[in-house]
Amino acid sequence: MMTLRLRQIALVARKLRPLEMALTEIFGIQPCFRDPAVAEFGLINILLPIGNQFLEIVSPVADNTAAERYLERRDGDGGYMVITQCDDHDAYRRRVAELGVRIAHEFKADGFLNMQLHPRDTGGSFFEIDQQTGGGSRGDDDPWVPAGPDWRRWRDTRRVTGIAGVEIQAADPEATAARWAAIAGLPIEQDTQSSRHLTLVDGRIDFVPCQDGRPEGLAGITLTCADRGSVERWASKRGISVQNDTLALGGMRWRLA
Repeated sequence: MMTLRLRQIALVARKLRPLEMALTEIFGIQPCFRDPAVAEFGLINILLPIGNQFLEIVSPVADNTAAERYLERRDGDGGYMVITQCDDHDAYRRRVAELGVRIAHEFKADGFLNMQLHPRDTGGSFFEIDQQTGGGSRGDDDPWVPAGPDWRRWRDTRRVTGIAGVEIQAADPEATAARWAAIAGLPIEQDTQSSRHLTLVDGRIDFVPCQDGRPEGLAGITLTCADRGSVERWASKRGISVQNDTLALGGMRWRLA
C-alpha cells in the first residue's frame, strides 16, 4: 500500500530575512539548514523544523527565476510547494507517467529521491513526492536530506509541534482535488458540500475556492499548538491579530489548532 506523509511546506518570499524573523519570533521555531544547492536556481532558502516536519522559505536572488515568476503570478509572498514523503518512489513515478503528469524537476542524492510535478498538470500548487531511502527512513523522526544532517538539534516544540494540514485555493476545487487524489492514490473526503480534502499519514490537504482576491495556490497552513497563548502574544507584539484561530503572515492564512 502506498502512503504519503506531509513532510515539508515551502513558502516563497521576495525577501527571506523579514519572514524568517517573523516566523521564528511568533512560533518559537529555529533555522536548521540553509541549502547552498538552491543557488543553482537563483535562490536562497532556509529550513525550520516543526516537530518532525519542515517549513521552508525560498527567495529569488537572480533575475528570471521560477520563484520570481511565481511571486508575480500570485501577486506577492505566499505558499509555494506541498512536499510529501513516500515509501515507494518507483510506484509514484509509474502513476504519474500513467496520468500524463509532467515532472518539472527531479534529482537523486545520497539517500534521497526527488520528484517535483509540473503545477500546470496538478493545478493549485507545486506537488512534490520524495523518498528518503536507506536505513532509518521510515520512522516519524527519520532523516530528511533537504533539512540537513543535524536538524533535530534545532527543533523547538514549546509553542508549535507539527503541521496538521494545508489549504489550497483553486478556481475549481473539485477538479483540483480529483487531480491530486489521482496522483496520490487517495480518496477524496468531504466534511461539507464545499469542503474536500485528502488525508495523508500525518496531515490533510484541503481544497477550497479562491477567497482572498489572489489566484489559486497554496494559501493556508494549520499548525498544532502546544502553547497557543505564547503564539498570540508574540504575534501581537508584531501587530498581527489572531481572529477565528487564524493569523495572516507572508501571504498565508495560519490556523492554530
